[in-house]
Amino acid sequence: MSEQSGHAASGEGPHNASWGAVGRLYHGWFTGLILYVASRRGADAAADLMFHVMRRQHLATFLPGLRKLGLEGLPHAVAAAQYHYLSNLIGGVRVEYMPETERKAWVRYAPPRWVWQGAAICGVPPAVSTAMLRAWHGHNGVSLGNPRLGFVCTKQTVDGQDGLEGYYYEHDRALEPDERVRFARDEEAPPFDPAKAPVLPTADWPAERLAKAERNYAMEYARSALSALVALFGPAEARHLGGGSAYLIGMQFYDECRALLGHAAPGAEGFAAWFAAMAAGQDDAAHAERRPDGSLLVRQSGWRLLRGLEHPHPVMAEIWNALWEGCLAAHDRFLTWRMEEATLADGGAFRWRLSRR
Repeated sequence: MSEQSGHAASGEGPHNASWGAVGRLYHGWFTGLILYVASRRGADAAADLMFHVMRRQHLATFLPGLRKLGLEGLPHAVAAAQYHYLSNLIGGVRVEYMPETERKAWVRYAPPRWVWQGAAICGVPPAVSTAMLRAWHGHNGVSLGNPRLGFVCTKQTVDGQDGLEGYYYEHDRALEPDERVRFARDEEAPPFDPAKAPVLPTADWPAERLAKAERNYAMEYARSALSALVALFGPAEARHLGGGSAYLIGMQFYDECRALLGHAAPGAEGFAAWFAAMAAGQDDAAHAERRPDGSLLVRQSGWRLLRGLEHPHPVMAEIWNALWEGCLAAHDRFLTWRMEEATLADGGAFRWRLSRR
């Protein structure tokens, strides 16, 4: 599982600027979605959503990530903690790693917390944080084939403590499912010593790759959330919860994303050009053409966000589209953005009509 960004993605060229804007928008949407579900459906529903999002990500990325980072040969507690340290570091998260023994290694997510950005930290139910730990940290031993490996949580930021922290520990016996995450509030992580932490090789992880990885990190949260939303709540409620939160986030974050890319020109042409830059930041291609009636047709080929996902539900495109509707509402509230085509097969293809109402 990966979680304040340490890599400046916006001042190092046009690609990095677009990656930074895309990452900011999807990051904002994921945070907003959890808060939206918590305020509309309650803490239990938000925790359930978080559990399914994080378990999906764990199953998809943990073991491949261990191999990519060269951690396979390490003792399991150390490997798990180093994975969380390095993968979160790559994602731009403030994280610490403190080894004790081959069977005990700490990981600490220091404030400010990436996933609960800004004032959002005050609205996150503690059950959501616990669900994240149970979905990911508590499943590492299972994925490694080591039933003795568990996670001991000593602090949670949303409980009013100075970070989320805990340690991986290899016990002397196999753990029951409800023992894989336990809480020990009387313990505290030792100080972080960067000299004892693993280091990413600069040759393998140059600044440009790190900037793109931050974007990917945020997009992976959005991808997993779309799948979990539909599976948990069904298409109609997923559209309400996902689309409602996406529209609000689009309005709230448009100015920030526009500033990262350079100020967009006014009117429909300005928004279409901004959207094309955002599409490029997602490795998709978009362009606009003027129609005889004065409207703009905006077309996009490719949909990297859900690339490779088997049988995506059509409502996922509607939820995703609400992000851009919200962005347009902030750009010019007298313009309309109507999705006329959404083809999810063969890499994805979309067509919108952008016009003045």
